[in-house]
Amino acid sequence: MRTILAALAATTMATPVMAQDMVEPAPELTFERVFASPSLNGATPRQAKLSPDGRYLTVLRNREDERERYDLWAYDRQTSQWSMLVDSGALGSGRALSEDERMQRERARVGDLRGIISYQWTPDGTGLLVPLDGDLYLARIGGEVVQLTDTEESELNPSLSEDGGYVSFVRDRRLWVGAVGSEPQPITPAEEDTIRWGEAEFVAQEEMSRLTGYWWAPDDSRIVVQRTDESPVGIVTRAAIGATGTQVYDQRYPVAGSANALVQLFVMDPDGGNAVEVDLGAETDIYLARVDWAPDGSAIYVQRQNREQTVLDMLRVDPATGASEVFFTENAAMEDYWINLSDNYRFLDDGRLVWWSERDRFGHLYLLGPDGWQQLTQGEWVVTSLVGVDQDAGRVFFQGTRDDVLEQHVYSLDLADPATVTRLTEAGFTHSASMDGAGQTMLVSRSSDNTPPQIYIADQSGARVAWVEENALNADHPYAPFLASHRPTQYGTIAAEDGTPLYWEMVTPDMEPGQRYPVYFYHYGGPGPQIVNRGWDGALRQAIVDRGYIWFALDNRGSNNRGVAFEQPLYRAMGGVEVRDQAAGTAFLQTLDFVDPDKIAIDGWSYGGYMTLKRLQAEPGVYAAGISGAPVTRWELYDTHYTERYMGTPQADAQAYATSSAIPNATAITDPVLIIHGMADDNVVFENATEIISVWQENNVPFEMMLYPGYTHRVSGEQISPHRYNTVFNFLERHGVTPPETSGED
Repeated sequence: MRTILAALAATTMATPVMAQDMVEPAPELTFERVFASPSLNGATPRQAKLSPDGRYLTVLRNREDERERYDLWAYDRQTSQWSMLVDSGALGSGRALSEDERMQRERARVGDLRGIISYQWTPDGTGLLVPLDGDLYLARIGGEVVQLTDTEESELNPSLSEDGGYVSFVRDRRLWVGAVGSEPQPITPAEEDTIRWGEAEFVAQEEMSRLTGYWWAPDDSRIVVQRTDESPVGIVTRAAIGATGTQVYDQRYPVAGSANALVQLFVMDPDGGNAVEVDLGAETDIYLARVDWAPDGSAIYVQRQNREQTVLDMLRVDPATGASEVFFTENAAMEDYWINLSDNYRFLDDGRLVWWSERDRFGHLYLLGPDGWQQLTQGEWVVTSLVGVDQDAGRVFFQGTRDDVLEQHVYSLDLADPATVTRLTEAGFTHSASMDGAGQTMLVSRSSDNTPPQIYIADQSGARVAWVEENALNADHPYAPFLASHRPTQYGTIAAEDGTPLYWEMVTPDMEPGQRYPVYFYHYGGPGPQIVNRGWDGALRQAIVDRGYIWFALDNRGSNNRGVAFEQPLYRAMGGVEVRDQAAGTAFLQTLDFVDPDKIAIDGWSYGGYMTLKRLQAEPGVYAAGISGAPVTRWELYDTHYTERYMGTPQADAQAYATSSAIPNATAITDPVLIIHGMADDNVVFENATEIISVWQENNVPFEMMLYPGYTHRVSGEQISPHRYNTVFNFLERHGVTPPETSGED
């Protein structure tokens, strides 16, 4: 493999999108340009949705002159015309968001966006509910925009009821409801500050992908509302240290092994009357994972997960009385494993359920009907998303890795003959998709190493009907000036210590024969994200390569989309197998004759920041430098739902916590290290950084540090992002991690 790879890397390779007649040298791709407007990714619309009647397609489209501000646009499929429905700059008040909404946006990973970040169609298709700057607006297709609220407080979690008769939102920790056109009123009581109604608790938002705390019945007759008591949760004093002052917040943050919030569910009328409590069982130390109404409103389905996250019960609840029974139980796929929560399920009108499970050790779809369970998909690959269901035709649409683990595609199958699976998307791209509620029309997003994200409308066969955003890399594309120096991505595998293949990806600069180049080795390493894939990675990676660095990444055991056995080694053992797998990547790099083995630098954020510390501790002297961004340094400082899923509790699994900690061996680090942290981080709290900094200082261990006042776990922005990466590469240059001198010859 090394000989082939070296030959490839030593050859100048043109990508299919490059214009062969470009003779002008490409301009320098600076970090400032990478994060400036217009985005070098091209137009990147968000939240594409079809109107209930299918006539209109709506998207949030970002501006050319302000890449992080989004406006609401509509495409009329009859006239083939686009029009702006809501101009966020002209309509918005510019009012500062409340701390609750700001933190909720952080947990939804949209904290860097401005303008309109979400919207909802009215069921009759005549208008859309639009939250903007903490207030609510109703935008009509004809152009009329009506302001529904005007308050200093933010309206959190706004929603139209399922039948369109009511507007609801959370304000001042209470749920407010009003018939459309009337003044909303609170329908839950005012209680002490530790009680919240209609909101998901912290761990549900941060770790369970559940951002809402109330659910309307299909006919608007009843509403399920979550009541959260945060009083048992410990307080972390979070000092949001800003440039000109400091605000102190007493944040309820449930660290591993500590008490969680107490969660209850109540079913009530839209005015708050006839409230009954849902029976969630005698055990209160549970997680409320998901809540759904049956399509006909006859039952409520509640997913209840035990504290250990090894058992998930699907409860069927009577909306009139709150009485519940266990509909079925899902257990962890193997001993010493956990249950991965999912949104990949659908209750059908006829009472059947399409359900995602890892029970055969790969994530697949199942059908639960009167005759029990039927497995719909199978094989050593995973279903990554349930895209839609056409109930009339009995067809199921889903995303998966059936053809290539690095290339997700959309597939369909017939419920009457599930063995026949049809791929609906084109090879050479990785895809994601959504569908309208009836399962008739798909919205497909695709990209490749050489193609930035494209979005199109497709029919059930996958045939493209119309582009939503073609985003073609033509002469007018923002990235066009940099195409001449664009470098292709190479892929391969190496073997882990147990023989498991680990996928890697690499981008090399235009190298001179006989020269050795430094490596920017990016890692994440934690459970969850798959880093290596065939999708578009944007201009940041190319800017690093343009500086003369080899860009490299590897997916270690523990990352997803490879099945249960691939994820399981992290169980009670974080900071172990993933560190060794990444070390195997380093050993591989050291065999390549175009890599300078003395100039391999590692960089990661969050879990990746933790990985930097553990890798530097495990292999002192191997790395030229390490960058640790917002690291967890001791898992006792991180939250319950995430940490305990993999590590158990500090009380029951003390040795696992001790072994995984980055603190005891902090002084073993001998390579240059740079630590970066946002000083107002509410996710990986700043104490993670201060603890290891203190150990280094008290033991006279040299290190470098960059702190960002007022920034949370997301340290980014049009000026902050280039500052961060300039800081990183200035650090590397100071420590001699630099490209070789070039001959200057063509």
